[in-house]
Formats: sequence, structure tokens, C-alpha cells
Amino acid sequence: MRNDFSAAIAQITAEKGLPRDEILNMIEGAMVSAYKRDFGGEEELVAELSPQTGKPRVFAIKLVVAEGAVVDPVLEIALPEALAIDPEASVGTSVRIDITPPSFGRIGAQAAKQAMLQRLREAERDHVYHDYIDREGDIVSGVFRRSEPRGMIVDLGRVEALLPPGEQVTSERFRIGDRIRSLLLEVNRAPRGYLLIASRAHKDFVRRLLELEIPEIYNGSVEIRSIAREPGSRTKVAVQSRQVGLDPVGACVGQRGIRIQTVVNEIGGEKIDVVQWHNETTTMVASALGPARVHSVELSEEDKTAYVTVPHAQLSLAIGKEGQNARLAARLTGWRIDIRSDQPAADGEAVAGAIASPSDETGVPGNVGEGV
Repeated sequence: MRNDFSAAIAQITAEKGLPRDEILNMIEGAMVSAYKRDFGGEEELVAELSPQTGKPRVFAIKLVVAEGAVVDPVLEIALPEALAIDPEASVGTSVRIDITPPSFGRIGAQAAKQAMLQRLREAERDHVYHDYIDREGDIVSGVFRRSEPRGMIVDLGRVEALLPPGEQVTSERFRIGDRIRSLLLEVNRAPRGYLLIASRAHKDFVRRLLELEIPEIYNGSVEIRSIAREPGSRTKVAVQSRQVGLDPVGACVGQRGIRIQTVVNEIGGEKIDVVQWHNETTTMVASALGPARVHSVELSEEDKTAYVTVPHAQLSLAIGKEGQNARLAARLTGWRIDIRSDQPAADGEAVAGAIASPSDETGVPGNVGEGV
């Protein structure tokens, strides 16, 4: 193959990340389209690019039929004529007839250029799709390029991802050129290719970070059973050990908190509470309300509500600022939580309490109010 031709193919292969054979097939397909556009004809055509010289050739494919049985000379050829082209031809087989025009090297190159570029773009988009569709739900890393009304644009290398406003953490600020890690949520088809949607606000972003930073979670010794998150503020994670004698909370926190601190730093200082998962619901609800101490938990299966009594001094801690602790605990356990003080109400005086539901929206006080 000529050095310049070989170099051009190698350059396209490197730039587009496509296999060499696939690029050659695109060029040959583009040459067929160029021939039909400039010279017409109804023949079945194939193009061939010489691997030695890069010279293009076009062949018409015709079916060999018996002498005198030709019905459509465009698609068929009599056996005597076929034998002159291919000595091994026989009735029922096909032969290739070279119909390359004398000037096709120049004409074909010009005519095939746009068709080839279009096919390259399509092939590149398909490769990007197949590269990223299997990575949905994984963490991707890229560079912040610009901010648009529809969101932040993050360069992942061969493709850009969109971080919509709803998938951003409002307290985080980035500068152009900063490296950003995010969760790849979706790979969607778009008119000009594929649109990658990423998120830093999704609770599974924290899940994937924990898997990356904590070997016990990655290898399955510790399982994340549930996560509740209010992005930029606080996250609760319930973990359970699958290995006898292994403390799941200690494994996640690490010595002097170094493991969990790495995750906290990645999400901008957002607090992370790691609690142990319990299959027994009353114990799990009490654990989820930590760091507050719980006096008792009574369950109502009818409306799936946990009635929690806490020491009066722990009431504010159990509810949390604007009801956040109770709200996260409800989402973590899947139970509606009704918190009350263990001190009886004085005559005519209300005792502060809170009710939180698993369906409470992120950042909205979870039906927190005064109770009697």
C-alpha cells in the first residue's frame, strides 16, 4: 500500500478510534455510491481498494446462466461470456466484471468524500454508543468545558456529557478545566448523535464512590442495603456484613475515618452517616435515626408507620434541622416515622414531634410540625 494512503488510513484510525478494516469497508461502500450517482446503472456493484496501491476498482456482479437463457443482461451473463472472464464459472454462480471508468480514481475520490465522511460520523457515533451504553450506572471522569442553560458540559474524551441543573449539587462550584467525576445516568439517541446524561446529585453516585474506595464493598464482604440522600447536605447509608466477624460500619469508616472522608471530600463535604442494617424493623428504625438515642419503637403494619419515642433531650437531634434526620431515616427504612418525646404533655401544652414519610421530597421538610 502506498505510504501516503497507508498514513491517511492510519490517521483516521487513530483520530476516530475505528478499526482499519471498517474504515476500508466504508471507503469501498462510498465508492459504490459515487459510481451509481455519476454513471447510473442497475447492476449489483462492489468496490475494491487495492491494498498495494490504494487504486479503486468497481465490479458488476452478474449471475451466470445457460447460453441463450439471458433474460436481463444487466443482471445476467451467458456461460460462454462468463468463461472468458472466469475459467471456473458455471451456471448458477456469479462472476465479477471490471467496469471501472478510466477516470474513476479522480472522480471517485471527489464523489465519495462526503459519503465517506458521513459514514465515518455514523460509525463513530455507533462506537461511542456501544462504548458507553454498558457503562450506564458507572462513574465517569471528565473535564468541565463550559456552562450552558441546559447544564454543565463535561468532556469525557471522545464525547461530551451533560450535567443538567437537576443533577448538580447546588452548593458545588467548578471552574473551567476542573476534572469532574459523575455518575453516567443515561445514553440517549439525539438528532446529531448520542446524548450522555450524568449526575452528581443521584444517590447511586455515593454508592459507586463507596464501592471504589472501600474494598469490602467492592468484593461483596459488605453490602449496601439502602441509601437516602439530600445532595450537598447529608446522606445516610445502611450497610450489612456478609462475612462473620466483620464490622460493616467500621470497614466503611476506616481507621480514623480515612475511608469515608475520601468520599466526603469528593462530594464537597456532604455529611455521610453509615449505619448498620438490621432485618428486624424496630431495630433498623432506631439505627436509622442515629445519632439520636431511641427509647422505643412500635410498628403499625396497617399504615406502615413506626411510632418512635425518644428521650426529650434527644428530640431535636432525632428530628434534625428542618426534619432532615427523620426524613432521611424514613427514606432509608421505607417506613413512615412518627417521633414523639418520652415526656408526657402538661395540661394544655403541646409536645413537639415530627412525622416523616419515605415519599418526602429531597430538601423539603418531611411534614414536620407540632404534635400533641
